[in-house]
Amino acid sequence: MPSVRSTSAGAPRPKEDRHFVTALARGLEVLACFRSGDRLLGNQEIAQRCRLPKSTVSRLTATLTRLGYLIHVEDSGKYRLGTATLSLGSAMLVRLDVRQVARPLMQELADFARAEVSLGTRDRLSMIYVENCRSSALHTLSLDVGSRISLATSAMGRAWLAAVPAGERGEVLAQIQARQGEAWPEIQQGIEQAQQDYRSLGVTTSFGDWQKNVNAIARAFQPGRGLPPMVINCGGPSFNVAQEKLLAEARPRLLEIVARIETALYR
Repeated sequence: MPSVRSTSAGAPRPKEDRHFVTALARGLEVLACFRSGDRLLGNQEIAQRCRLPKSTVSRLTATLTRLGYLIHVEDSGKYRLGTATLSLGSAMLVRLDVRQVARPLMQELADFARAEVSLGTRDRLSMIYVENCRSSALHTLSLDVGSRISLATSAMGRAWLAAVPAGERGEVLAQIQARQGEAWPEIQQGIEQAQQDYRSLGVTTSFGDWQKNVNAIARAFQPGRGLPPMVINCGGPSFNVAQEKLLAEARPRLLEIVARIETALYR
């Protein structure tokens, strides 16, 4: 994989697009910066995550609070997500038929591999979980719907990168490179290896790359109906889910359930 430029000639340039509403985009970025583990965020934290001036963030959070998308907690002066965001997310999840098809198959794999099996898709430079199943034997690494993991270093993110067209992949890699700086060469090497694994094994891997003690494999698929590519991930703590077990035992079943999901969705 050649070195990726920090900017992409094919990438959209919002400031030059008369249809792009910058204020709306910034408001959505503020909402998106809240992660599954966050209870409260202040304007300073939001400004850092969104890379916006604090004065701009203050106006945005005030507006979003009035509309019900944020709740201002007076004791701390910070914000939490409001109920208006819940209605948006719930409406989307209800309409994801793929979750209904995938869940029983994912649970079968989770029980077989004694692991966690998740369904996710890309959101900016993260993968976000839209469904999650876990073995009753697994006592750690409990992620849930809405959790975000790294696009660049997780098996799930690498599978998404392996499955999308070269042009789209190049644009995303340019963003990752710009964000990672000096860490990019090592990250790029992992992504390059993932491309090779996807061709030879049918899955991408992340053995200690996303988190030091976590192993995982993943396979992408096309859900159709205008939805973007999605990924099934199988993994868990390295002391419970060994690399060899994932590749020798879980991998064939992962490939099988992804094929069954695609067949059911395109029926």
